[in-house]
Amino acid sequence: MEKIVSQECIETERFDLRPLRRSDQGMIELHSGDARVAQMTTSVPHPLPPGSVEAMISRAMSDQRDEDIWAMDGTKQGRSEVMGLISLQKMDRNQSEVSYWVAPPYWNTGLASEAVQALVLANPTSNQTMFACVFQDNPASARVLTHCGFEYLGDAENYSVARDRAVPTWTYSRKL
Repeated sequence: MEKIVSQECIETERFDLRPLRRSDQGMIELHSGDARVAQMTTSVPHPLPPGSVEAMISRAMSDQRDEDIWAMDGTKQGRSEVMGLISLQKMDRNQSEVSYWVAPPYWNTGLASEAVQALVLANPTSNQTMFACVFQDNPASARVLTHCGFEYLGDAENYSVARDRAVPTWTYSRKL
């Protein structure tokens, strides 16, 4: 039997943000294993090592997790069960960091903006502030954040596992 994770499901008109389940492993491996996706994240390695997605799903289902991860599930409109992932990494002082990736077939469809906006409106962890960082060579993700009301804070850099180096980033925040 699959463990029930106490994490809110967030509905939108086109898709649902729902907790991960073990059956998502294949689709997550397919999409996050794409170099174009992995290289725009800090934590997804490329190539994906065996067991990495299974371990990530196990962490997401743990009662002791410090990050809530949702699948962008489009089945209610006849689309894929996993069109991307979005997460909230818990921080101190009632804050979280938003991270997301969208599968290439759904790029430029407004999916990321709708997912971020749904997460902000639902505010499932009752945050006062959400932060997000995007690589400077990914202006589309920066547009998603500004479209969803995030304000630019400044430049920094984060390490990308897939790129094996530090990459310049733009940092954003949104007060809730």
